[in-house]
Amino acid sequence: MRVVRGLKKIVVVVGLALVAAPLPVLADGVTDQAKGLIEQGKGAEAYRMLDILESERAGDPVYDLLLGISALDAGQGTRAIFALERVLAVEPNNVRARAEIARAYMLVGETEAARAEFETTKKQGVPPEVAATIDKLVVAIDRMADASRTSIKGYIEGIIGHDSNANAAPSRSTVAVPVLGGLPFTLDSDSRTRSDWFGTLGGGISIRHPVSPGVVLLGGLSGSHRWNFDHTDLDTASIDAYGGVLLNQGRNVYSITAQSSTLFVDDEDFRRANGVTGLWQHNLDSRNQLSAFAQYSNLNYLTQSVRNADRYVLGGAWAHAFREGQVAFLSAYRANERPEKSNVDHLGHHAYGLRAGGQWGLDAKFTLFGSVAFEHRRYGGEDPSFLKRRSDDQLNLNLGATYLVTKELSVTPQISLTDNQSNVHFNDYRRDIFSVTVRREF
Repeated sequence: MRVVRGLKKIVVVVGLALVAAPLPVLADGVTDQAKGLIEQGKGAEAYRMLDILESERAGDPVYDLLLGISALDAGQGTRAIFALERVLAVEPNNVRARAEIARAYMLVGETEAARAEFETTKKQGVPPEVAATIDKLVVAIDRMADASRTSIKGYIEGIIGHDSNANAAPSRSTVAVPVLGGLPFTLDSDSRTRSDWFGTLGGGISIRHPVSPGVVLLGGLSGSHRWNFDHTDLDTASIDAYGGVLLNQGRNVYSITAQSSTLFVDDEDFRRANGVTGLWQHNLDSRNQLSAFAQYSNLNYLTQSVRNADRYVLGGAWAHAFREGQVAFLSAYRANERPEKSNVDHLGHHAYGLRAGGQWGLDAKFTLFGSVAFEHRRYGGEDPSFLKRRSDDQLNLNLGATYLVTKELSVTPQISLTDNQSNVHFNDYRRDIFSVTVRREF
């Protein structure tokens, strides 16, 4: 049942965008009206009009094609199959009918039949953008089939890039410290911006195990290591693990996961974070999804225990899929980081953030993506050195593209720009990272 429900969502999302070929030009009043309704996205209305005429019009390929398409839009997969089979019996090379019957097979959960019809459609010759859509649908079929059985997936990746500010330090060479009378102090080279080329190796594995209809156990482990070419004292590594459960109830999906993360700097255990995240997703319709999340993390700094804190985040998001295949999202959140020790309120903060972005698949192999994010942080107390309550505004811009060399192998160049402005100027910094990632999934 979960597979069938998932395939129904895919069929609705694809809609009439599957085949670029126009519907036939008609001279019949009823079929002309039905064609117009379908092209306006009112397929269910067209189906109600055509359905009552089936006994007298069945066998007319034009009528049967419109009946089949409108039945699909109305969620009547079996009726669509019967109508489209009549078209193909008379016109076996009708590409539109062949593609639509594949959609109908998806709707009723006959995934192998759908796959076969999609392959036949491609062989008959379709525009490149249609072939790309068919490839995506076949991938979607595979993913939905995976949802009904235990699946193990993994990846390995390598990254090469340049970081203009590997230590996220201020670019200024001097800073005035009010607690010392405002005298300017010269920062040593380690405390100023250090740029460097870097390389990263990483990999991970994830497991999904269905235990009952709508209930899936989740788990995963990943790690990475970044080497800087010159400033090796800034080398970092991380290990992340998670485990949880996902509950799928029609339009609503709930999940709760526990996470554990360890960050190493210069081969030393720098920070550990352990916590839990709850997520709710609600599918408003085939193109719009709302979500809400809550997260708790305990941050433990191994060599700077004064920074240990509890972090809480609450947020929500909206995502929209356009008919042309683009996806856009918007999210907002509130965060609170509370120091564990007393008398260090200046190390904790309240924050709110906004993020927007999306992706655009140009064809089956090439996808553009981008996002912009803003976060405002207000710290909890007066900084003892700078004698003021710190406030930061941080802006991030991320742009890139992914090229699929094969189904499993991808190349992703991207650029990430960060600008942090603070009323405590020692914390002002700019950071630009350009990188190219080669990733192999299995």
